[in-house]
Amino acid sequence: MASTQPTTLRWGIISTGHIASVFVKDLLVDPKTRDVHDVVHKVVAIGSRTVEKAQEFIDKYAAGDKSIKPYGTYEGVYSDPDVDAIYIGTPHTMHYVNARDALKAKKAVLCEKPVTLNAAELRSLLAIAKENNVFFMEALWTRFQPLVKELKKVAEDGSLGEPIMVEADLCANFGVEKLPITHRILDPRLGGGALLDLGPYPLFWAILALYEHPSNANTRPSGISASMIKTPLTNVDSNTTFTLSFTPTSSSSLSAQANLTCAINVRGINPSVVIRYRHGNIHVAAPSPCPKSFKVEYFDNNGKLVREEKKVYEYVGGGWHFQADEVARCIREGKIQSEAWGWDKSLLEMEIFDEVRRQGGYVFPKGVEQVV
Repeated sequence: MASTQPTTLRWGIISTGHIASVFVKDLLVDPKTRDVHDVVHKVVAIGSRTVEKAQEFIDKYAAGDKSIKPYGTYEGVYSDPDVDAIYIGTPHTMHYVNARDALKAKKAVLCEKPVTLNAAELRSLLAIAKENNVFFMEALWTRFQPLVKELKKVAEDGSLGEPIMVEADLCANFGVEKLPITHRILDPRLGGGALLDLGPYPLFWAILALYEHPSNANTRPSGISASMIKTPLTNVDSNTTFTLSFTPTSSSSLSAQANLTCAINVRGINPSVVIRYRHGNIHVAAPSPCPKSFKVEYFDNNGKLVREEKKVYEYVGGGWHFQADEVARCIREGKIQSEAWGWDKSLLEMEIFDEVRRQGGYVFPKGVEQVV
């Protein structure tokens, strides 16, 4: 008889920065508040540069839970026998080394986006994950939110017809003129700029709406065209626009484009995503990483609007916990990758970014990339 007890996944956290704090706060939300009853999460270890910093993090974000172990090194978390899975929330340039070390310690890994600096680093990590037979996933949290799951059903039930155009945006005004040039968004040694920090989200919507669409049969885009404007402060990209083209092949009938934008010096737009189909549109409310509503417009054969539907979603927490639920279920089922956000999608993302940087002339400083 199958057990009715929920699966408990024990987490170790690498980094004590902002993104780690919001992830941990969501891990501590009771899963029942989002109607999840088969998995629960427990934070058991925090890794930082010092034990004191790790303890400060525990006191601030985990109510001083004395069962959580503070480590002054990341290695302490990797080697902790009580840790099942490791969340990596360090800067982009540290993702490869941190994920590599965690995977070699045979720990499951959820690594923040962008998963690596380039496709070569990611291929290396995937080989290590396979060799050690351990789960690995990029923390593209948007994919697992309930709104996205519902939108995917609407988009693929046939009522809207095939997708034709995706317009997706994530911009933010960081006030870069007032930031130190060592800030993560400006420093090329930290993978700074708009593309790697913000670009995964508009690209995600193109992957969801076009790459994942049944008529595309997981066929890669046939063309990539990119344009970058760099800040003279540090020569990282301040504004980047890239277009993906999908053209019919022997296995795909899709004929569509995605126009994607990201910037660090201007506020984003609302709706942040518009997906245009033959017989309607889907408008996704900002912010594109974690929208709470979307509107569907249905057209008749003459292009006249015949009806609209709006869907709104609310839940306790920030939305990061849904990806944690996915990790727990995959590990429980013995999987080493997620079907919803598999390795092929992260690899496609990094290969697109490599090409966008190539066309934009954005080259990382020597030694920043661990694998080339």
